[in-house]
Amino acid sequence: MTKALSKTFLIRHPSTLWVLASLGLFTLIVSVLSEAAGTGLISTSFVKTLGKTLCLCLIAIAMDVVWGYCGILSLGHFAFFGIGGYAIGMWLMYARTEAIVAQNLSANLIPPTDSEISDAIATQIFGVVGASEFPAIWAFSHSLTLQLLMVLLVPGLLALVFGWLAFRSRVTGVYLSILTQAMTLALALYLFQNDSGLRGNNGLSGLQNIPGFEATSQAVISLAFFWASALALALGYLLFAWVTAGKMGSVIRAIRDDEARVRFLGYQVESYKLFVFTLTAVVSGIAGALYYPQAGIINPAEIAPIASIYLAVWVAIGGRGKLYGAIIGAVFVSLLSSYFTGGSAPDINLGFYVIKWTDWWLVLLGLSFVAVTLLFPGGIASLFDKLARKQ
Repeated sequence: MTKALSKTFLIRHPSTLWVLASLGLFTLIVSVLSEAAGTGLISTSFVKTLGKTLCLCLIAIAMDVVWGYCGILSLGHFAFFGIGGYAIGMWLMYARTEAIVAQNLSANLIPPTDSEISDAIATQIFGVVGASEFPAIWAFSHSLTLQLLMVLLVPGLLALVFGWLAFRSRVTGVYLSILTQAMTLALALYLFQNDSGLRGNNGLSGLQNIPGFEATSQAVISLAFFWASALALALGYLLFAWVTAGKMGSVIRAIRDDEARVRFLGYQVESYKLFVFTLTAVVSGIAGALYYPQAGIINPAEIAPIASIYLAVWVAIGGRGKLYGAIIGAVFVSLLSSYFTGGSAPDINLGFYVIKWTDWWLVLLGLSFVAVTLLFPGGIASLFDKLARKQ
């Protein structure tokens, strides 16, 4: 979009401008109060939590576009999120291990060959699963540029192939949801195997250690990732706001409401659905690539179908069919989850039973989902809409 078109778009869609302005202000406040800025009012660990939350907001708005706007209840989008994390994690593990191996072998009287260094790196990475050679899928792990391309290409191609097969067969509704869930389950079960090439249940770890920045404090690194996450969320929100506006937005909402009528009017329904499904998968991969270096580890459990179900719950709680509603839902659930499962919430002693929130958090989440569904069918975002109409 040109600068003039961008201004016109933001004027016609003030909610987008409000979201971007709020995000910018939030980013500035966190930066000033962080340990990296010297104030230390916000700890480095909490900055990481906030950065991860922004990444979850990005995949939440992607889910909202594919479900809330286009009517495709995908229970597999967290698989694309995980693939993005694995793609960047492979480079992070390779580059960090390469530096360690090179330092250890530098003391040898005879300089090691490239083959010896490569074998040592492979043994260091895959020794935990009893292997000592690089699998074929690690062919590009030495290159940051190529692995960043994998962050985009692998989720995009998987979504493109899956979507083309499903949509051309006109699979819809609950059957499509089951298929996306089956795809996610199959991927998770494959990754759990030690011979998958991605260290099985051990996953990829130590991702918070960024190669080349060993001397940089985690406070600075966490703030840099927080900025990157905020920028990705801003650009993603602007992209999806533009996609869901105008003729494109009208068509995909019509597909959600009455797919048969849209097809009767001559629109290529499958093409629209495939475009939305693939685009949201790519954005989900980008969100995952930013999330897991802040989390420090990724394993197959992160891709389990339950994660995609949680994602749908976030969107429903925040408000389906409203991009800012998806952000509200992701922030609400993510921060409450960190509070109740991180040990911050005090246990409640009832005398005959002690409520430990780490055990009861999922029950609380389920009750919240039911309460919002019954009391506010439009999600939390509907409350803001009501307030705006009263003013």
